Amino acid sequence: MNQVLSTLQPEPVWRHFQTLCSIPRPSFHEAQLRDHLISWAESLGLSTYIDPVGNLVIRKPASQGMEDRQTVVLQGHLDMVAQKEADLEHDFTKDPIQTQIIDGWVSAKGTTLGADNGIGVAAALAVLESTDLEHGPIEALFTIEEETSLRGALQLEEGILQGKILLNLDSEDRGDVYIGCAGGVDINIDKLYTPIPATADKKAYDITISGLRGGHSGLDIHKGRASANVLIVRLLTLLREHCDFGLSAFSGGTLRNAIARDAKATINLKACDEAVLFRFIETFEASAKLEFASIEADLKVSLTPATLDSELDATDTGSLLNALYCAPHGVHRMSAELEGVTETSCNLGVINLTNAASGIKKFDACLLVRSLVDSAVEHQAYVAKSAFSLIDAQVRLENGYPGWRPDPNAGLLKAFLQVHKEVMGYEANVKVIHAGLECGIIGAKYSGMEMVSFGPNIRGAHSPTERMEIDSVSDFWDLLLALLASTPKA
Repeated sequence: MNQVLSTLQPEPVWRHFQTLCSIPRPSFHEAQLRDHLISWAESLGLSTYIDPVGNLVIRKPASQGMEDRQTVVLQGHLDMVAQKEADLEHDFTKDPIQTQIIDGWVSAKGTTLGADNGIGVAAALAVLESTDLEHGPIEALFTIEEETSLRGALQLEEGILQGKILLNLDSEDRGDVYIGCAGGVDINIDKLYTPIPATADKKAYDITISGLRGGHSGLDIHKGRASANVLIVRLLTLLREHCDFGLSAFSGGTLRNAIARDAKATINLKACDEAVLFRFIETFEASAKLEFASIEADLKVSLTPATLDSELDATDTGSLLNALYCAPHGVHRMSAELEGVTETSCNLGVINLTNAASGIKKFDACLLVRSLVDSAVEHQAYVAKSAFSLIDAQVRLENGYPGWRPDPNAGLLKAFLQVHKEVMGYEANVKVIHAGLECGIIGAKYSGMEMVSFGPNIRGAHSPTERMEIDSVSDFWDLLLALLASTPKA
């Protein structure tokens, strides 16, 4: 076991978490971890099942004396978000996560930690291997591709779960219990352009926006953090008021569900306009730093010479930037019923303009709309669709998923609140989350299943600053064990 984590308690949870850190598991690359878990479970005499999409179920019989209890589903996802610092060499498909401990928190060295949802999976594994815990029959459900599209939950085989109680171990705040979540839909956009050659009197420059905090596009969207994608589009649109240029390339963001931390655009402009460009970049950076002074202390706008390449003509450059400027981003509305809860939002997660086939450039973008209200998801999606339809782009609404309607009178919630008070010594906060937990999707497939979601303290999820509080993991584990020991009779 990694020496950094070897002394932490509870030992079985941290041991399994370290194993997860050692096996690469970005979205779409869960197979290696899944195969490891199958071999591990079979070595313990546990039964395993893989459904057609690749979700894994591991079953464990009840402990002695608990055979008459209801079956509990422990649920988490195998994949993690793959984000790293821009200057770090790290291949998430091959390299392990390097952990460190700073001031009572576990984090990674320059990458996402994968505590989302590695710690939930680790806790479930610790229950599965235990020989001295009290629990009824256990079904551990480990899904795939939660971070990219929720595909594992969306295509979960119906009828493979027997449990009517589901404990989702994918939340990030000690003392909170989640009983509802937002639904959402991906908006995928693409368009092909025929560029024009750059003339010899032009020079190319890369404009880069970097140093932003980023974060989770649901949990952090209401915090006013800057999006590098929004800023680069804003910069380019305003720059057109000062000088003519052709857009040659751009890229921003890597995930639909992460607020973009970095973005870069390559433009071609006449040499005589260089001085205008230099002054504009300096002015824009100063104004952006002032605007986000209390939020984005490390915001940086930089300018470097680039290699001259073909460009979009003036009409295509302008129309594409106009469409992007109109794309929704940020909080659209706060909930009128739930104080402090974001109701509807949109994240301009990924934008790219790249060379495709010979003589062709391809534009693509991905936005993620979230809402507690299904009709609001549809409305925001059509705002985006309308903006990009004006430039004849192909717009696809994909991977839609339902929300999880809260039931404050559910028996499981009442039991959770009682156990939480006994274990933690204080009342749990009952919450609804502005993010796409798998509970809503699973609940739609398994009607009558009662669910709650809880977890330890995790901060900075989906970014290289992700970290997990050590003490809160012990509390999370104690709470999980107490819940299992108090499972009602069937």
